[in-house]
Amino acid sequence: MKPPLSATLVWQGDLRFSAKTPRSEITLDSDSTAGPSPPEALAMALAGCMAIDVADIVMKGRHPMTALEAAIAGARADDPPRRFLSFALHFTITGAVPAAAVERAIQLSRDNYCSVWHSLRQDITFETTFEIRA
Repeated sequence: MKPPLSATLVWQGDLRFSAKTPRSEITLDSDSTAGPSPPEALAMALAGCMAIDVADIVMKGRHPMTALEAAIAGARADDPPRRFLSFALHFTITGAVPAAAVERAIQLSRDNYCSVWHSLRQDITFETTFEIRA
C-alpha cells in the first residue's frame, strides 16, 4: 500500500491558500487570479492523470509520439455544492501513432490506472476524444 498523501494549506488572505506537499507548492484561489480555484485544480488533476497515463502507455508501446496535449472542460451544477456533472477531455497527439494504440491507452487509463477518475463520483458523465496529427 502506498503511503498516505499529505498536504498543508495556509491561508494567504481573502479566499487564497498556499497548498504544499512535501515536494511541491501551488496557490489555490477562489478568484482564479493567483492560481487555480479548487474546482479548476480538480479538472486539471483529472486531465493530468489521464494525460500521464496515455503518454506512458503510448511510449511503452514504442510509438513515435512527438507531442501530446489534453484539453478538459467540466460542466458544474448551478446550485451549491456546484459539483461536477460532466467532463469532456480531448487529446491531441502528434506523431505516427496508430489510432488503436491511443484508444487502448485512453481506455486503460480510464478503466484501470487513473486514480483521480476513480476517486470521483462514477455518475459523472465523462467523454474522451482524440485526434492524431502527423
